[in-house]
Amino acid sequence: MAIDQKDALFILVKSLSKSEKRQFKLYAGRLDGNSEANFMSLFNLLDKSALYDDTLILKKTNIKKQQISNTKAHLYKQILVSLRFNPVHQNARAHIREQFDFAAILYSKGLYNQSLKILEKAKELALVSGENNLAYEIVEFEKVIESQYITRSLSNRADALSKQAKILSMKSVRISKLSNLSLQLYSLLLKEGYVKDDADAEKVKAYFNKRLPKYELSELGFREKLFLYKAYLWHSLILQDFVASFRYAQKWVDLFEANPSMKIQNPVFYLKGVNFLLESLFLIKYKTKFNAVLENLSLDIEAKNISLNDNTKTLAFLYFNQNKLNLYFLEGRFNKGTLFVPKLLKEIKNYETKIDAHHIMVFYYKIACMYFGAGKNEDCIFYAEKIINNKDLKMREDLLCFARVINLVAHYDAGLDYDIDKLIVSTYKFLLKMRDLHQVQRKMIAFLKSLSDIYPQDIHKAFVKLHSELVLFENHSHEKRAFLYLDILSWLESKIQNVTVESIVKEKAKMLNK
Repeated sequence: MAIDQKDALFILVKSLSKSEKRQFKLYAGRLDGNSEANFMSLFNLLDKSALYDDTLILKKTNIKKQQISNTKAHLYKQILVSLRFNPVHQNARAHIREQFDFAAILYSKGLYNQSLKILEKAKELALVSGENNLAYEIVEFEKVIESQYITRSLSNRADALSKQAKILSMKSVRISKLSNLSLQLYSLLLKEGYVKDDADAEKVKAYFNKRLPKYELSELGFREKLFLYKAYLWHSLILQDFVASFRYAQKWVDLFEANPSMKIQNPVFYLKGVNFLLESLFLIKYKTKFNAVLENLSLDIEAKNISLNDNTKTLAFLYFNQNKLNLYFLEGRFNKGTLFVPKLLKEIKNYETKIDAHHIMVFYYKIACMYFGAGKNEDCIFYAEKIINNKDLKMREDLLCFARVINLVAHYDAGLDYDIDKLIVSTYKFLLKMRDLHQVQRKMIAFLKSLSDIYPQDIHKAFVKLHSELVLFENHSHEKRAFLYLDILSWLESKIQNVTVESIVKEKAKMLNK
């Protein structure tokens, strides 16, 4: 029967390009025997099938039911081996590992001198490429060989290798601590969002300072600086210090601009750095710089300055399109943005097996905000409810919370107020449960709840009063994040002036970075 389309082998086969499929068939063609015939017939079947179906396998191949599992495992392994030989998947790291394996073979044959020569070249490449862990492994192997390959220079060689191993070990430990810290802070940001009060901020600062290793910047290599800037970036984002976020994201990208070859070797890190630079610029509303960075990213992708494979193509799609949406927000072009949405949704569909649910929900939230800004509230509600009704989403509590807030405001704006009291109560309870109820949200919910008691002739005054109360929080260290997710002030100003939200935001955009 047909099974879940998340079957790993099926997804792997469907991910192969035409050239990769051709290479695999050439690679597999060297093999003979029944098992090979089975795995090739399975490959050909999966390549042509739109669905994974065990019944179809039994019907269209000679594979017996009890052989399916082993044949799938064999095919999966052979595809990976084939891909390993593909030039697209070759990089400095793969080359270093290959040379290490060659040296190990020569060592096992007692050809110590030849092994050491290969290791020396591999070590030089590892050091130039910032692959300290691989360089350390090579040095440790050199020590093993030198202990058996006796020369008159052994004492000097031993001292040099011991010193080099110590330096590389210290670098590896420091990189590990910095990468652990950046990963833990990233996890904290995904789960909790920004700090909610001073107590939260102090906890984050203490957590960061306790785990930050001691260092001298002049002694750090490329990879150490990379993880250092990443850690500081997450730290500043969580604290809502977006100017500092911009500063460390810029340092992150500048590392790659100073070492262009690293864009090819570490394209994922480069793309992530550019993405966070763009996000930081969006948060501080630095429109001109944002435009320049986004244009540079587009040129890098087109000129193939970045090593593009399936993974980096997915990331490039993700980051470029998320920030393209952000550009529509910065410029207040919501209606233009809604014209871009159908094309974007189609492309998201093409990438859905490669993009995690969290990032798809981020797209949906931005789309909901785009429709809200364009005054298309029912479309806004449709995408907000996609997030609200997603019971499997365990991350980004702030995303879940603000999806409910924009859903509530859009219901009011669309005149869908027949059940609004119930919606207000459920939203309030959810925010309370998530420990995410701030003054901005409290005042918004209280305002919407009181609307039924306000006379029509007094509604304008009510909007003015709420605006005067909320504007006080626009630059508040902890409350300002509410305006990052939903530009409620522009919405209120549109009500007060009786114009569209888009016209308000466009006027504000004209004042940005002239």
